[in-house]
Amino acid sequence: MDGECDLVVFGAAGDLSGRKLFPALFQLHCAGLLAPQSRIVALARRPQTQETFANDLLERLGGLAESADEQWSSFTERLHYCCLDFNDGKQYALLRTLLKPGRRAIYYLATPPSLFGAICEKLSAQQLIDEYSRVVLEKPIGQDLASCRAVNETVGRLVAEENIYRIDHYLGKETVQNLLVLRFANRFINTQWDQSCIDHIQITVAETVGIEGRWSYYNEVGQLRDMVQNHLVQLLCLVAMEPPNAMTAESIRDEKVKILRALRRIDAASVSAHAVRGQYAQGWYRGSAVPGYLEEEDCTVGDSDTETFVAIKAHIDNWRWAGVPFYLRTGKRLPEKLTEIVITYKSLPHNIFSAGDNIPNRLVIRLQPNEGIAMQMVSKLHSLKNKMALVRQNLNLDFLGSSGMSRIPDAYERLFLDVINGDPSLFVGREEVEEAWQWCDALIAAWDAQAMPVSPYHAGSWGPAKAELLIERDGRSWHE
Repeated sequence: MDGECDLVVFGAAGDLSGRKLFPALFQLHCAGLLAPQSRIVALARRPQTQETFANDLLERLGGLAESADEQWSSFTERLHYCCLDFNDGKQYALLRTLLKPGRRAIYYLATPPSLFGAICEKLSAQQLIDEYSRVVLEKPIGQDLASCRAVNETVGRLVAEENIYRIDHYLGKETVQNLLVLRFANRFINTQWDQSCIDHIQITVAETVGIEGRWSYYNEVGQLRDMVQNHLVQLLCLVAMEPPNAMTAESIRDEKVKILRALRRIDAASVSAHAVRGQYAQGWYRGSAVPGYLEEEDCTVGDSDTETFVAIKAHIDNWRWAGVPFYLRTGKRLPEKLTEIVITYKSLPHNIFSAGDNIPNRLVIRLQPNEGIAMQMVSKLHSLKNKMALVRQNLNLDFLGSSGMSRIPDAYERLFLDVINGDPSLFVGREEVEEAWQWCDALIAAWDAQAMPVSPYHAGSWGPAKAELLIERDGRSWHE
């Protein structure tokens, strides 16, 4: 089959579709990367006309589409809207009339994971899934190991594993892909990527926003399930894994699974020293007062112990990483929108420069807001007064500035393109997802066994004080 396909988006009226999916598809269309005859079928439960849906989508895309009137007009020609109750199997017969016989169908399920299995069963009952069909599953896959396995078993019974694409959109970011190149294409970095040279590793995913109208959903999930189980664990795997035999999906997934199996379980006896839970209270962000988690508009209860912040000290029990702590933190209502990986190297065994401290080297990998890589090195301060004063300097690689492009493509653009082209290397395998849930379930069980409360932190701060103590008791500090 060629690149022509019918791309069917379930949940087309949802927040994810408006913010990420359709903007990505529009950018691919403008770049000429969608086959001319490929169509986009938008499915949602809301009764509305094709014209109304297109106008609403145009408003949500804003200036992105307004600056490209001709492209927008041709994009809407690909677009077909259909009102569909996802739980009504009979209505799926409507979908058949919109799909071209003999053309590959790609089903993108931007819905709650509880619908993944049911949607696939109804598609199969209407004979809308064949050997060429592909199914894309948005994270999270379930809310624990048991529900994850249930989803995987149901979908896996109807769709071949090689045709299931489980998305973690962080894997589609240019910097994440560049992490593999950085590690495995540069000898001077690769040979120093282990416990003999690296002191510790930090992974931070910070958000400035609160719950954004998702309170009821989020209160049942929390930050560990929402961010750690997928995004942070995936970044940890890419940092820590051994070189794959080849840049194929199977080889990359095999190495990530080995890391997940070596990731030390945090149990009830160790949880207080290795994990912190937090929940944001009222505070300030950029000069404006912001509400606490329990004061959000759509809060439905008077009290909740759901965490909006998590900090973890993790260990990987293998030869390469023995003794190297991985500090993970993520939270909402933090002072900066930031995703970065910081590799801190060990200090030199002896400092011969008496005029300065023994300053460690750091490799800072920025995923957002400004994608790039910086190496923090030590050099001499240019000075006549201080002959050998030392100063830390940055060797900075700015991906946007060095690319010659006006923007860095969004992760969803890359992932859509890979699904269309049948390249699963940036998608998550079934075994990975289940191993990650197994580790997170053990941590949640440890929290419950110790009745560990959430520690409050002011919105606009970097989390509760206990998160600082988690790393400071080891003589280290968070990279700011």
